[in-house]
Amino acid sequence: MMARDSLFRRVDWLLLLAAGGLTVLGCLLVWSATWTRTDINEGDPHFFLIRHALNAAIGIALAVGVMWLGHQRLRSAVPVFYGFSIVLLLLVFTPLGTEINGQRAWLSIAGYTVQPGEFAKVAVILGMATVLAAQVDAGDRDHPAGRPVLQALGLAALPLAIVVVDDMGMAMVIGMIVLGVLLASGATIFWTFGLMAAGAAGAVLVWTLGVLDEYQINRFAAFANPELDPAGAGYNTNQARIAIGSGGLTGTGLFQGSQTTGQFVPEQQTDFIFTVAGEELGFVGGAGIILLIAVLLWRALRIARGATDLYSTIIAAGLVAWLAFQSFENIGMALGIMPVAGIPLPFVSYGGTAMMASWIAIGLLESIRMKRTLSA
Repeated sequence: MMARDSLFRRVDWLLLLAAGGLTVLGCLLVWSATWTRTDINEGDPHFFLIRHALNAAIGIALAVGVMWLGHQRLRSAVPVFYGFSIVLLLLVFTPLGTEINGQRAWLSIAGYTVQPGEFAKVAVILGMATVLAAQVDAGDRDHPAGRPVLQALGLAALPLAIVVVDDMGMAMVIGMIVLGVLLASGATIFWTFGLMAAGAAGAVLVWTLGVLDEYQINRFAAFANPELDPAGAGYNTNQARIAIGSGGLTGTGLFQGSQTTGQFVPEQQTDFIFTVAGEELGFVGGAGIILLIAVLLWRALRIARGATDLYSTIIAAGLVAWLAFQSFENIGMALGIMPVAGIPLPFVSYGGTAMMASWIAIGLLESIRMKRTLSA
């Protein structure tokens, strides 16, 4: 009884409830977006609902496994996990790689698609935390020295260089993770400003060298001026605005959205899942999703602030940067205030690898929280 009571007190239940609430809403929204899509649901209106729920169950099981093992015990396995994630990223450029919507960012294995970039985000956070915190947690320094910072940036640069070729959205997320990790590590402000300057220079270089594909350039152009190509690059954003705007205060009702059932918004079960909430659940439903995300980030920030060592602090801060930016970008592109970048909404959008990675993040946060309460 005492052991169960101790476990109950050590777990952050608000964090779990927020993630669970987003996952349940995601199941309903994905179901609504796909139940009439006979072109992709193989004639089964419950096809995507079942798969989404199964992905969530696997993700929750992974989170429980991470909580049971503990982030500190996983520390010794970080180099292996990082190397494995790099290998998966490189496999995308082999015959195992699959191109979806112009992006070659997936692997096709035994009939299933896997997006290695989702696991790379976790690997970057753990790898950078391991390097940056080594001397500080050992008591040798009070903040990371220049050499560990360079090593940590090198760890992040490798997967970033791989994904920027075909997945600009993933590159943006990893960039924000690196910035969040540096700020949390206590590294001197020189490194933060240096990283921001390098990022700006890199963006200019990518643009001038023609690294971006035409469809990526068109997306940025359509963001700047949605009326530039309303039937082409600006179509997604315009239809997303129409769908959200038609929902009003309380929405048209689940499964009742004309924009959703009429399939006017492309990729609605993945990148534009928020448009389903906006149309069918209205402002109230959309605000509810944002509120749940805010609660999740609030609890994650509390865990970061209460961490007992730098390694744990960096991990929690990196996870906050990841989930916060990805949520903002996904909802922002549906509202037309951010460029379309093909980024899923954590816990809500359809996507097995993204769901599993998001729940692994929850497992890491809970592990940090449990360690703190155990040592208190």
